[in-house]
Amino acid sequence: MELLFVAVISAALGLGIRYLIPGRNTYGVVLLPAVATAVGMVVWVALLWLGFTFDGGWIWVISIAAAVLAAGAVALLLPRARHADDTRLRHSLGL
Repeated sequence: MELLFVAVISAALGLGIRYLIPGRNTYGVVLLPAVATAVGMVVWVALLWLGFTFDGGWIWVISIAAAVLAAGAVALLLPRARHADDTRLRHSLGL
């Protein structure tokens, strides 16, 4: 059940990050929530395997922080890569 909570919280924060960081016109609406959800869930399960308990505070902090950092990194890096790729394509097409 807690894994579901981590997924929902991570998705909501990923959606919030989409609207906080500029450049959202270069990727879809679901990308950042999906990245945040996947990372949050994987980190949660990995921490459980490492011996953290689901009712401890640190597993929540680390999982949610990893989800937010991953979504933030994608939100910052993807627009730059898209603009560079678009510029390179326009140049190769002679536009």
